[in-house]
Amino acid sequence: MVFRIQSLTAAEAREVIDDLTLVLQDGVASGVSFGFLTPLDDSTVRRYWQDVIAQLEAGTRVLLVARAEDGRVVGSAQLNLATTPNARHRAEVEKVCVLRSSRGQGIGKQLMLAIEEEARAAGRTLLVLGTRKDSLAEGLYRKLGYIEVGIIPGHARTVNGSMVTAIFFYRTLDQVGQVEQVIGAV
Repeated sequence: MVFRIQSLTAAEAREVIDDLTLVLQDGVASGVSFGFLTPLDDSTVRRYWQDVIAQLEAGTRVLLVARAEDGRVVGSAQLNLATTPNARHRAEVEKVCVLRSSRGQGIGKQLMLAIEEEARAAGRTLLVLGTRKDSLAEGLYRKLGYIEVGIIPGHARTVNGSMVTAIFFYRTLDQVGQVEQVIGAV
């Protein structure tokens, strides 16, 4: 599959809200809660995306999508920009999701690399994120150089209501490339 990564404005997000809704619902249906529990109806997901669009308009969030050749949105990722004066150097990566039918093609990795570029462009040097322990996402984040900071048992509920362990990571963007120097010096 050929795809391209695109940062959306609020107006562009409104135009593809049906696709965004499908991506999020598909992610939840695959067992990733993303903060939601089942049953998950269209109106709940649409309200969520309306809130995201308001944050895009306010300049506090970045929304990236992966588009297939035909223009359909097959994945998304978000960057929640910290707004307090002492935290404007950091952002949280949220809701990285790829349609099940499009997984295994490197889309998640490309979304993450693009998120890092968006963070740099926004002057952010520290990214944080959390995910389910022992998930495919955990492996992706480790491969991309994210550093584990902790595990919290029973942190969230799955879509069926059972408790899961979460794992949290960070990545310092202004030190990319310095890791090899430190390892080489040891």
